[in-house]
Amino acid sequence: MFKKKAQGEVREIKPINPMLILACIILAAAIATYIVPAGTFERVAVEGSEYEMVVADSYQRTQNQPIGFFDLFKSLTLGLQDAAYIIFFLMILGGTFKIVEATGALHAGISNMLKLTAGKELILVPICLVMFSGISALAACCEEYLAFLPLMYMVCMACGFDSILSVAMLMCSSAIGYAGGMTNAFTVGVAQTIAGLPMFSGIGYRTIVWAVLLIPSIIYMMIYAHRITKNPEKAYNFAIDQKFRGQMDFGAIEKIEKITGRQKIILALFFGSFIFVAFSVIKWGFYIDEMAAIFLIVGILCAIVGKIKPDKTADTFLEGAKDMVWAGMIIGMCYTVTSILQNAQIMDTLVNAMGIVLKGLPQSISACGMFVLQDILNFLIPSGSGQAAVTMPFMAPLADILGLTRQTAVLAFQLGDAFTNVVTPTSGELMAALAICHIPYNKWFKFMGPLWAIWCVIACIMLIIAAAVGYC
Repeated sequence: MFKKKAQGEVREIKPINPMLILACIILAAAIATYIVPAGTFERVAVEGSEYEMVVADSYQRTQNQPIGFFDLFKSLTLGLQDAAYIIFFLMILGGTFKIVEATGALHAGISNMLKLTAGKELILVPICLVMFSGISALAACCEEYLAFLPLMYMVCMACGFDSILSVAMLMCSSAIGYAGGMTNAFTVGVAQTIAGLPMFSGIGYRTIVWAVLLIPSIIYMMIYAHRITKNPEKAYNFAIDQKFRGQMDFGAIEKIEKITGRQKIILALFFGSFIFVAFSVIKWGFYIDEMAAIFLIVGILCAIVGKIKPDKTADTFLEGAKDMVWAGMIIGMCYTVTSILQNAQIMDTLVNAMGIVLKGLPQSISACGMFVLQDILNFLIPSGSGQAAVTMPFMAPLADILGLTRQTAVLAFQLGDAFTNVVTPTSGELMAALAICHIPYNKWFKFMGPLWAIWCVIACIMLIIAAAVGYC
C-alpha cells in the first residue's frame, strides 16, 4: 500500500499484519465475556455422531464466567489445539506440494499450460471456478485449497493476473461450492440430519443455486482479470505484487520446453489425488485424517518417480511444512475466538438473542432473516458442522412456526455459512490465504465487497423463491 507524500515522492505504508487484526478480535471477545450475560442450552448426543444437538427452547441463564488475564493468553494454545487437525493436515499438504515442486513437474506443467492459453488466459477463470466450486460442492473441500494456493499464485502472476485473483479463484470457488453443497456431508448433511430430513434431499434446487451463483462470479472475475491485464496498475494489490513478482523465477518456467514422461506421471499422481479425495469423501466418508494419508502417500510416490533421494525428500517435505506454520497460527487464532466465547458460556446467549429476533419477522422475509442470522453466527462459529449443531435444533422448529419448510431453513444455513467465510477476519482459511499471497485485508475486501453483495442479493432471491414454492 502506498500513499503520496509529495510531488514525485511515494511513501510506503506497511499493511496491517493479519495477526494484529485477529488479536483485536480476540481482545473484543474477552471484553464481551464481562458484558454479555452467560447462558446455555441443554444438549443431547446424536446417536452415531460425534456432535451434540441443542434442545429447542431450553436456554437458561447461568453464572457469568468472564475470562481472566492469564486465561486470555492461555486461550491461544487452546485455539491451536482445537485447530490442530487442520494445521497438521495443511503441513502435510505443504510438504507434499513442495516435493512435487522439487521434481520440476509443476514448472513444466505451468510452462505448457501458459503456452496453450497464450493470448486467451482469461479462459482459466471459468475453468478454475467451475472445477474447484464443483469439488467443494461435492466433497466439501476448503482447507485443502491452501496447499494448492502457491501453484495458483504462480500461475496467476505468470499470466499477468494478480495475487487477489489467485486467492479469489480458490476461496470464492469454495464459498460457491458450499453454498450449493449438493453432497456436502459436513454442512448440509449435518444440518439435514438434525432437521429430520433425508440426507442430501433437495439436491436439485441446491444445484440451481450453485449454478446461479457461479455465473455472476465468473463474469465479475473475468472483467477484473481483463482490466488488470490491460492496465496492471489498476490491480488492487499492484504495488505489493510488483515487489514479490520480481522474486519469482518465471525464467525457470520458460526454459522448460517439454514435459518428460516422469513429470507426466507425477502430475497425474498429484492432480489425480484431488479427484480421488473428492471421490473418497463422497463414497467412503473420508475426512481430514484419511485425506492427509492420501496426500502423504502421493508425496512419497512422486519422490520415487522423480528420483529424489530419501534425505532430500525429507528436507524438502519439512521445508514445505514450514511454509504452512504461518497459516496454522492464523487458523489457531481464529479458533481462539470461538474458544473464549464458548468457555465463558456467552455463545448460546448470542444465539438465543438472534433466535428471538427472528421470531418477530413476517413470514415473507423470515427466510432472509435466517440467512442474515447465519451470516452473523458464522463470524462467531467458523466450523460449518459446529454451526449446524448449534443453530439447526431451534432453526428447524422455528421454520415450522413461521410456516417455512425445514429444507428452506437448511438452505438459509448453508448460504450463510458459505458466504461469510470469504470476508470475515475470523475465517482461518481466508486469513491464511491472504497471508500466503501477501494481500492486505482491506485490499481483499475492496475486491470482494461488490461480489459478496451480489451473492447476498441472489441468496435472498433464492430463499424467497424457496419459501414461495414450499421447497422440500
